[in-house]
Amino acid sequence: MSLHPELNAFLDLAEQSQADGAGPFYLSTPAQARDAFERTTVQLRWGAPADVQCAAHECLARDGASLTLRLYRPATLSAQALPVLVYFHGGGYVVGSLDSHDGVCREFCARTPCAVLSVGYRLAPEHRFPTPLNDGADALAWLAQQARAESLDISRVALGGDSAGATLATVLALQSALEPDALAITPCFQLLCYPVTDASASSPSTELFGEGYLLESQTLEWFYRHYANEPADRLDWRFSPLLAPAHPRMAPALIALAGHDPLLDEGRAYARHLQAQGVSVEVIEYSALIHDFLRLQSVVPEIDEVYGQLSEALRAALYD
Repeated sequence: MSLHPELNAFLDLAEQSQADGAGPFYLSTPAQARDAFERTTVQLRWGAPADVQCAAHECLARDGASLTLRLYRPATLSAQALPVLVYFHGGGYVVGSLDSHDGVCREFCARTPCAVLSVGYRLAPEHRFPTPLNDGADALAWLAQQARAESLDISRVALGGDSAGATLATVLALQSALEPDALAITPCFQLLCYPVTDASASSPSTELFGEGYLLESQTLEWFYRHYANEPADRLDWRFSPLLAPAHPRMAPALIALAGHDPLLDEGRAYARHLQAQGVSVEVIEYSALIHDFLRLQSVVPEIDEVYGQLSEALRAALYD
């Protein structure tokens, strides 16, 4: 299917904005890229649910650092403990924040409905692999400790995210299957939107959509260089989960992919990899969309239907 017509003009504007600013991420410093990403967030803001309750929390990482968490709750109070979606924002491990994905978390919280714990993991290159993963595990430990006080049901926890955040989510789900004692919580579901699954190799979609479709192949390499301590890290299954050993006990997964995304082929490959291990996987491919589509509802109104579809699957996993 051809690219959604609304995205053609958007991509032209994005290219012009880069030309007028600091340029593409791969020609920027991390600080410049983060500033540009947050400015874009303001420009892309849509009417996400405003009546969701939101509270800031902090937890200690294993190295003593303070991590910021954001806990969302549906507007209607529940007499029962709420199931939880633990959400990891995208941004290639270098950019992105709790603020950049605030609208995403509000949508899933209101539509499912469920609590959403958004994790402010630390970013590269200041905090390289595997620090963001450790931060995610430490956030899960905080959730396990605080669940009773916050009226949250840790027997119904989904791990989710988009882009690199989806990678963090699925690697933590992998760890829960391969190293059960390593995590305080065992997830019951994975919600993975256009994940990075193999940073060790290129693919046809990397070549086909590696330029002109928002996420460019040179930017991907820039992200990986900042995240990895050394090139060998990219062969570690915690960096490239497609390279993980057998894991038939993993939680069921929904993998949502964009048809015009350099990560398309590795997302498809990861779905097949999980299915071959006996993991229940549903794949939804939005063929007319591009990477980062969860943040593009102001550009493509039909993203509202995407949220409806993904939230319905999340609701079934958490409530059935």
